[in-house]
Amino acid sequence: MYEQKTKVTDNSVIEFIEQIASLKKREDAYKLLDIFSETTGFPAKMWGPSIIGFGTYHYKYATGHEGDAPLVGFSPRKAKISLYFAAGDAQREELLQRLGKHTPGKACVYVNKLDDIDAVVLKEFIEQSVKFLRETYGA
Repeated sequence: MYEQKTKVTDNSVIEFIEQIASLKKREDAYKLLDIFSETTGFPAKMWGPSIIGFGTYHYKYATGHEGDAPLVGFSPRKAKISLYFAAGDAQREELLQRLGKHTPGKACVYVNKLDDIDAVVLKEFIEQSVKFLRETYGA
């Protein structure tokens, strides 16, 4: 049986952020922590060793594969910051066009620094992603 690798942990979000070597990336992480917390209303939790997630949902695919994941989240990685949003949302493309400088992935959006993107659009993206996942998988 498949064992989900990325699970919620009791690790400290603040301790994780404090270990980020780059001062600018650390500052961006704290700003993102505020934006995601305020926008979702959920407390930040560590998912695995490096993802800061907000809220949770339970997914189940037609294949029978199922698990839990954060509704939205981010990870201040060494190269770029990964922003985690719902895949499959019809509004995703329109939000990406307005977001600012980024590289899209399947479920993540990669940004170099927070100054490269529009904070208002980021909040819309967070809200839409949470709404889409709640409608798709239930509260």
